[in-house]
Amino acid sequence: MPAVRAGTVSPCIRAGIPGGLNKNIDNWYHVTGLAYKMKKSGFFERFDRCFRLKARGRFVPALAAAVFFFGSAPGQAQNPHDALFFYNRGQSAMLAGDWYSAVEDFLECIKQNPAHAEGAAALAECYYALEEYDEALLWVRKARALARLNMEAANLESFILIALGRLDEASDIVKYVQSREPYNVNALFTAAELEVARGKPGDAVRLFNEAVRRYPDDRRLLVSLALVTGSLGDTETARRYIERAELKHPDDYRVYYYAAYLASRASHINTAIADAERALSLRPGFVPALSLLASLRYRNGEYGEAAALADRIIAAEHQNSGAWLLKGMAYEGMGRKNDARMILEQALGFDGEDEFTRIALENLVIETTRLEDPQRARRAAYHFDRARAYRARNLGSEALFEYRRGLRLDPYAKERLEYAEILKLQGYPVLYLEELKFMRDLGMSDRAVDDQIETYAALLGSGLAKLWNVDMEEILPHWNVAIFSVAGQSAFYHTDAGYIASRYIKDILVHDGNIGTPALEVRQGSFASAFRTARDGAADYFLIVNVLENERDIAVNAELYVARTGAPAAAFSVYRTGADRLRNAARNIAEQLGAALPFRAVLLRRAAGEGLIDKGRLDGCREDVVYRIVRKGRVDVRGEGIGLRYADGDITGAFTPKQLGEELSSGTLTRAGFFDLVAAGDEVVAESEDGAASASHPSAPAADPELRAMLRTLR
Repeated sequence: MPAVRAGTVSPCIRAGIPGGLNKNIDNWYHVTGLAYKMKKSGFFERFDRCFRLKARGRFVPALAAAVFFFGSAPGQAQNPHDALFFYNRGQSAMLAGDWYSAVEDFLECIKQNPAHAEGAAALAECYYALEEYDEALLWVRKARALARLNMEAANLESFILIALGRLDEASDIVKYVQSREPYNVNALFTAAELEVARGKPGDAVRLFNEAVRRYPDDRRLLVSLALVTGSLGDTETARRYIERAELKHPDDYRVYYYAAYLASRASHINTAIADAERALSLRPGFVPALSLLASLRYRNGEYGEAAALADRIIAAEHQNSGAWLLKGMAYEGMGRKNDARMILEQALGFDGEDEFTRIALENLVIETTRLEDPQRARRAAYHFDRARAYRARNLGSEALFEYRRGLRLDPYAKERLEYAEILKLQGYPVLYLEELKFMRDLGMSDRAVDDQIETYAALLGSGLAKLWNVDMEEILPHWNVAIFSVAGQSAFYHTDAGYIASRYIKDILVHDGNIGTPALEVRQGSFASAFRTARDGAADYFLIVNVLENERDIAVNAELYVARTGAPAAAFSVYRTGADRLRNAARNIAEQLGAALPFRAVLLRRAAGEGLIDKGRLDGCREDVVYRIVRKGRVDVRGEGIGLRYADGDITGAFTPKQLGEELSSGTLTRAGFFDLVAAGDEVVAESEDGAASASHPSAPAADPELRAMLRTLR
């Protein structure tokens, strides 16, 4: 990754290298004398290699390495305490991709010469590559203070600000650079990436197209156009641009890596594998290509090969948690679930905050261990600790979520009493009593719990369930929604991210009394397979979950379809960043789904002009709404969109709530015609559900975090 040139002038520039960088030589004698020493030292042979590397996009770093070689020649040895010595050595480390050594050298360079603008800018590049954007911003601003007219340093600052999400500041810098240099290629590139960060990839395509017209052979611009058009689903245009990049840069391993990624995203697995292998043939050990190839082998069902590739990555980067996750998932695919569990535990040891690894491990523990297994208690303890922390901060809903996840792992945990207490504090005494009774049934109660059961049973003795003689086991979910992930997604950052997120959302929906999730296989090979499985499983809808992510951000997109017809029903999306992003995104998708489904209840009991339905305050039942009663068995799901359909002739009456409980409501019944045809078992729906479309519009598109990460790697 080339450093920004500013401040100190390099020996190559001073010398006026043939075909090079400064043709206005005033002192030819000095130049020819210097050239003689360069020839004697073997510099020109090294410089010739620089030009050969230019076609691979590595000209500037290779030139820096050549300068370093010359600087070490006899008679021209650099002082090891000189700033230029450390700067050149840092450039060599950048060429090798050794960012840590490069940082060390550039820091020493600046220590020797605090006004070394090139060193400060190069240090910013290193921190950018290491994704330490705050530190990168600090150093690029120091570089700009030392070289105020350096537009490349300004471009770098705008890239860093985009990575930090400070888009308005980045936009100001882009405008400044373009006002001084309208055709600055890096400014054009930055302007387009800014539109991607704003969630406007269409505008980015326009800007990239304008840039490509001016710089038709630029590798970054061609690849960028391919990436952005590919993210928009235009796979044919993306293929044309990446093939053009391959034609112009046939020996650049990076081009084949991006080609493999694009083919992967388009689900052209065999093509992607061939491109990834081509990238590795040009640069063996290139970790991003190894990771992509391993993911492709995994998606192709070649679990042994995927695990072997993961081992190669681990050998190069032992604490690469993504590689450990991939290996664990591959072992799970091979049926070696105990081994997979141990591997995932190792992965979690390297990065305890990796949500995907934690959830994948928890899923394996749930699947492969008995309820009494101590492993469940160990895994659940993490969530109980978090729940108590939330409770101490009076964040009741957050605490409830963590208690539920912990109890999913360890149903017999003593923390169930803490969970019950939270329910009571949240104003749900019926649910509190149900949890206490469950503890008693499991043999977990003590004298204090038994006393609470007796007290609340007496207090709730006049409740709706008691008055109407209803067993709460009668209450069943009104919607069956199958949750799927389709194998065709790219899984750029975490292997099988869509499957892990789908399982997580499915577990969250267990606590939604209106939505049932049929016990169907979550992994599906294609949309057609998901459609068939949902239809055969008597689901009302099916939800296909897709994940796009980078190291800091996540976008979860969920497409809802009608199980009967396969037609689109709704689209939900959420973008989250920072800690707990998968947790918060999955919760939001579940909430969006619950809010989008229409009100639907069953008339459980009727007595004269009074009735009881199986929905209450928890389900959004309201006293100020009049609900329609429709003959049993006559309500159906619309064939497209979200909504219910029924004939006007099937409306038997109306229900007006008067007393709202947590899960039940009672109210008055009104007949629709001369005869009273209202009967227990009839369905109760909101009046707006009259067979007209109940549209659910997709959320505004968010920035694609995966696309942003790929564009950042092009610097």
